[in-house]
Amino acid sequence: MYDIEQYYQAQSVADAVAALGRDPAAMPIAGGTDVLIQTREGRHAGCHLVSLHGLGELQDIRWEADGALVIGSGCTFSQITRSPLLQGRVDMLCQAVDQVGSPQIRNMGTLGGNVCNGVTSADSAPSLMAYEAELELQGPQGARRVPIGQWYTGPGKTVRGHEEVLTAVRISPQNYEGFSGCYLKYGKREAMEISTLGCAVLVKLTADRSAVEDLRAAFGVAAPTPVRCPRTEAMASGRALDEALVKELGQSVLTEIQPRDSWRASRDFRLQIAKELCRRAFRRAVELAGGEIRA
Repeated sequence: MYDIEQYYQAQSVADAVAALGRDPAAMPIAGGTDVLIQTREGRHAGCHLVSLHGLGELQDIRWEADGALVIGSGCTFSQITRSPLLQGRVDMLCQAVDQVGSPQIRNMGTLGGNVCNGVTSADSAPSLMAYEAELELQGPQGARRVPIGQWYTGPGKTVRGHEEVLTAVRISPQNYEGFSGCYLKYGKREAMEISTLGCAVLVKLTADRSAVEDLRAAFGVAAPTPVRCPRTEAMASGRALDEALVKELGQSVLTEIQPRDSWRASRDFRLQIAKELCRRAFRRAVELAGGEIRA
């Protein structure tokens, strides 16, 4: 049973903000692929829902004059994966969200919902961390932007205020132009699996494709929130593409993540797969960037 006491269909973002403001107990819902499951499990008994489903102003994907890519929070995973505008520019994000759940889930679940849940296992999170995305929020006091590095405050918690609606995710050109990336997810099954650990590696090579100009490594389910590995990234900057760097990358990330034991996997196992996924994702990212790792 879905124990829903009130359901309100917002007619616009402003209407949703007002509805949330009128009801301290209200929760926003978009695709519902997480909220409805949680409700059925009894986690939100007697909940009040404000629906954002179908709001056209949240479903736009656009390329702005300054080169920024803006993805509406109401865009489904399928829309993102199939977007001609995003393909070839933020391929790693397209790849990551295409690994969420099943085709049915990807046709309903939204990027905004995946981010607002605040969970460390969200498949979009490591890629968005690596792209240094900004999150656009609309609330009673107007609009604001939050760097994704400041978004997560704890397991399942974010800085979003109760009356605020996440409207879009913005990726600036300096964070995607010239980069190639790879997102790898480990799970016990090939599909319909919550991530046991996810790793996103984004790389920009030097003009001659012989060395790393910029590298970004981010993980999900490797800490209470999605995390970047800044010391590892700094270590890789300027390094030649060789097996020594690959080996060091795998070892270095282990000093920056804090996975835990859970029924899905032990801490030690997560550390082992983090090392391996980082190395594999780096190799693939270098390949996609036109580089070659030498012995």
